[in-house]
Amino acid sequence: MLSEKLKHILHHIPPAITGVYFFMDEHDRIIYIGKSNDIRKRVQQHFQHTTSKAVRMQHQVHQVKYENMGNELMALLRESELIKAHKPVFNRALRRSVFLWGLYLVDTEDGYLALKLQKINKEQRELMAFTAKTEGKEYLFRITERYQLCQKINGLYPSKGACFQFTLKTCKGACIGIEPTWMYNERVRQFVQDVSLPNENQVLLLDGRTEGERGVVLIENGVYRGYGFFKGELEKDVRLSDVIQSKTDDRDSQRLLRAYLRKQHSTAQGN
Repeated sequence: MLSEKLKHILHHIPPAITGVYFFMDEHDRIIYIGKSNDIRKRVQQHFQHTTSKAVRMQHQVHQVKYENMGNELMALLRESELIKAHKPVFNRALRRSVFLWGLYLVDTEDGYLALKLQKINKEQRELMAFTAKTEGKEYLFRITERYQLCQKINGLYPSKGACFQFTLKTCKGACIGIEPTWMYNERVRQFVQDVSLPNENQVLLLDGRTEGERGVVLIENGVYRGYGFFKGELEKDVRLSDVIQSKTDDRDSQRLLRAYLRKQHSTAQGN
């Protein structure tokens, strides 16, 4: 049975909206910011939770506002931006640990480039970031196989000799020094290039908020510049510079964009 308070809140939120939502207290202060592919459904779930934190938040919610972003990537970027700006009391603990594990490029003593999964190091920029170790490990196994890299070098197969993949002929022998370092490292660098934000301009075209509208995210020389919405065709009907809302390029936005491009790359490669 839905409470009258929740019925009133849900009445103002259309179904199947992808975007960000805000829980406001009686003084119009934002106490929580979230993102969802179905805001109405997600808000209802918040009011069904029975943890002490959830109940405290439910009692403080006076109204709910939302922004339709049209697609998940722009919703994630907007959520990250707004949480930094407003620092809602019910977001703080959660947002400190969104990304816990990172994939780093490491030089081995033998001159091979290794891809190592490690806890996030604030002093070093990771290639990719993951919310859980299992997610990162599964990804590392996939790209090790896809680029014909060595499980031993990448820390996936502890061994003093050859890795198991060498017996299957999917590793070219870098684990026992057979494959030249330059040849092996060339494939590692190819992977790094494939998942890095491009050093040239890149325009990501996404779903818009309404029919006939498109969302667009601009990456310029590897730097996140912002996003916007338009109708018609870019450069023919509208100029990119007229629709892009300037945003701050920071560590979190870079991680979100790399994660998006990683998924796009995996889909294009068949997984």
